[in-house]
Amino acid sequence: MQWKNGDTTNGQVVASGNGAGKRLHQLNLPTDVLIDKETDSLIICEGRRVVRWSRRSGT
Repeated sequence: MQWKNGDTTNGQVVASGNGAGKRLHQLNLPTDVLIDKETDSLIICEGRRVVRWSRRSGT
């Protein structure tokens, strides 16, 4: 979830949203999330893998 300016009631899903799992479009118990400002993407660590998801829609 992403919240802007401390607004904790109106969040937006920015990663996953497809239920827990092991497929590329799913997460299962993520432990760390980093934001790469240069590529505008999320770097997410979970279990034995690290995934990079673009924050831009449609990419």
